[in-house]
Amino acid sequence: MASSTEYGSHTWDLLLRVDHQHEDIKKEFPLQVTGDLHIGGLMLKLVEQIKIPQDWSDYAFWWEQKKCWLLKTHWTLDKCGVQADAKLIFTTQHKMLRLRLPNMKTVRLKVSFSSMVFRAVSDICKMLNIRRSEELSLLKQSEGTLKKKKKKDKNSKEPATEDILNLCNSPVSSGLPANPGLYSKTMTPIYDPVSGSPASSTITWFSDSSSTEQNCSILALSHPTCSPETLAEMYQPRTLADKAKLNAGWLDSSRSLMEQGVLEEDQLLLRFKYYTFFDLNPKYDAVRINQIYEQARWAILLEEIDCTEEEMLIFAALQAQYHVSKLSLSSETQDSTCESEVDEVEAALSNLEVTLEGGNKSNILEDITDIPKLADNLKLVRPKKLALKAIKTYWFVFTDTSVSYFKNKESAQGEPIEKLNLKGCEVVPDVNVAAKKFGIKLLIPVADGMNEVYLRCDNEDQYARWMAACVLASKGRTMADSSYQPEVQKILSFLQMKNWTMCSQTASEPENVDMKPECFVSPRYTKKFKSKQLTARILEAHQNVSQMSLVEAKLRFIQAWQSLPEFGLSYYIVRFKGSKKDDVLGVSYNRLIRIDMATGDPITTWRFSSMKQWNVNWEIRQVAIEFDQNVSIAFTCLSADCKIIHEYIGGYIFLSTRSKDHNETLDEELFHKLTGGQE
Repeated sequence: MASSTEYGSHTWDLLLRVDHQHEDIKKEFPLQVTGDLHIGGLMLKLVEQIKIPQDWSDYAFWWEQKKCWLLKTHWTLDKCGVQADAKLIFTTQHKMLRLRLPNMKTVRLKVSFSSMVFRAVSDICKMLNIRRSEELSLLKQSEGTLKKKKKKDKNSKEPATEDILNLCNSPVSSGLPANPGLYSKTMTPIYDPVSGSPASSTITWFSDSSSTEQNCSILALSHPTCSPETLAEMYQPRTLADKAKLNAGWLDSSRSLMEQGVLEEDQLLLRFKYYTFFDLNPKYDAVRINQIYEQARWAILLEEIDCTEEEMLIFAALQAQYHVSKLSLSSETQDSTCESEVDEVEAALSNLEVTLEGGNKSNILEDITDIPKLADNLKLVRPKKLALKAIKTYWFVFTDTSVSYFKNKESAQGEPIEKLNLKGCEVVPDVNVAAKKFGIKLLIPVADGMNEVYLRCDNEDQYARWMAACVLASKGRTMADSSYQPEVQKILSFLQMKNWTMCSQTASEPENVDMKPECFVSPRYTKKFKSKQLTARILEAHQNVSQMSLVEAKLRFIQAWQSLPEFGLSYYIVRFKGSKKDDVLGVSYNRLIRIDMATGDPITTWRFSSMKQWNVNWEIRQVAIEFDQNVSIAFTCLSADCKIIHEYIGGYIFLSTRSKDHNETLDEELFHKLTGGQE
């Protein structure tokens, strides 16, 4: 070796390995190089040595020791830090990868192993015809969630390869540019907005093979559910710690697959990571809507999110309706789409969309001049020690983002008994329609934790108005906001689905369908009820959804999923600075929640809207966040890398900047600025 002063002025040997498929040609090539040789020149010298006539344009150098790609071909070996002991592999950038989709189907496609994961996911979504790729990411299944499967696999081999959908010949996978028409706002509809079936122009997107229509169907349409036995063998989280395992394996969006140890033919999960489903449209988003529906359905079946027995039956009824509608469609010739049906779907969409900013802001001036208020007799329930509850009726007045209550209506002109500021509080529904129970649980932040207050309403209408007002107030918005009325309608719509009455004629209607009720509910309810009881209860709940189209049934399912208190929460086990015990941190689209690990009760909530800045101390892996009113928190993450939580926060803030008025091209630089960190 030359001395450090002479380094770069003399030649030296560099052993390069070539990843090619020709068995009769050697794979290692020694080259004499100098430090001022650039990477592009090294590639040229190597290809001349290999003497294999083929397209080398997809090849690049992978530095094995440093786990990085050498993609800047104008950089010299000196600038890259490459010396004689470097192990460089000349390999393809695009490799085959297996992806498990939210509908539990596996696709095999060619993906860039050298691009950042954010870009790779964007390319994958173009192959699958899923808009808004920024909502998805790639997840490695953690060891804890695979244990149950491994026990099963001792006596059985891997699933047959026929279950894998091979998309390696799609336009994007082959290195061709994506069809810009698929992402144009002026494009013609590519899916039927009622049935969700692909139009003929859509089918040509995937390929020209005879199996193309089937491939489209696998992605855009839901298929019969798995058996109860298969469901029972899948990983089901029992505790918050178990739920934290589900979110431990998110890949870093700012690094490539290869840099994160992903190998060719590995299997990853493609999942919706961010629960802000923007600009859903059945005309263009059949695959996206179906995959969201499937992710929601499996979350319900595997109890990744908690729901009541009443809610579980609604989810079962909506699944049953979807399969009934699909069977009836397949047995008839589908007529042209009725305008009224399209209107119903679009009306459902207006209630469905979740954004950080809320609804249309065009009537802001009108809202400012007239801020509505609610005034009603409600029951106040305050939990006391020894499980006793004090229930008393008061006159409640809701103005701006605060609730005041008085002894009676006549005393409302004076000072209230108490005034509750709901900004930043947690709002949890406490409803049982069958028992005529319409409660609202408020967890209001105070200096030493959360103050619990329960409100009891008399009927559905009163509950919907007050619940909607509380939800908006928790986000710092008033009833003057244009999203108030849609929120009221969404709550009423959900209550209406719960409010079924037994009618023998209607309930027996779908019995010609071979219904297996165990496929529509989680194993807990399969154990609780006999099959006939379960069938009867699902058919009873089915009445209110029996007229829905395929797409509307899926949209209503997603809407009901979004109405659950735990919707959109991703859990992590953390240790807060100054604390002697572990807590659970829930990350949502608009807030962080500190949760007691033993009881599951929320301790404190911090909203992103009041966040001033956040940063990470990479040396001690600690996340520090500053909020308004001099509130600061710091914690270390125990169940995953702190980069994952850092990316979650930045990612949700990035998604809040989206607008329908802007061009649909993503500001990738802004995403990495908010999520990348300075590690």
